Amino acid sequence: MDSEKNALSVGGYLFFTEKDAQLARTEEQRIAYLEERIDYSSPESIRYIYEKTIQERLFKTPIGINYLHKLRDFLLAQPEADPGSIMEIPLYITFDGGLRERTNPARERVAPSRKKDRDREKERFTISVFLNVMLVIAILAMFGICFASDQPNIVNYERAITDKYASWEQELTEREQAIRDRELELKLSE
Repeated sequence: MDSEKNALSVGGYLFFTEKDAQLARTEEQRIAYLEERIDYSSPESIRYIYEKTIQERLFKTPIGINYLHKLRDFLLAQPEADPGSIMEIPLYITFDGGLRERTNPARERVAPSRKKDRDREKERFTISVFLNVMLVIAILAMFGICFASDQPNIVNYERAITDKYASWEQELTEREQAIRDRELELKLSE
């Protein structure tokens, strides 16, 4: 039981799941990384890091929240600090046992309404049906032109070629007959 408790304990907090404890360990690493590079002599850079971490939601566990609180206290301790201009630390959980929705509340406020989505979808469907009907009409018209045309094309080429060769064969037969008739006349006249 103690090893399980140690696996869930991070920074003096006992987390409910291993996943939460791992998230807290990751936040500890982020804090260590920031602390190595942070310049406390520049309140502007501290403010930038503070606001950026809040906007990016980098810290969600009590470990990260405590660090944000430390940065906020530092900013408030500055002589030129305006408490109203320093962002408050948002908490992404509710205290009745459930987690807050993972979506960004600001995005929900500016999200298009469901009615607009349905109207847009209905409009797209209508346009799609109209275009499909037009394409079917165009295809039928092309087949009609192909069948009605006297010129050989992919639809009637076999019939056209057969008719052409049949007419040549008939013409050749007529010429052969004319030549035989002429030969017979010449033999009789000799």
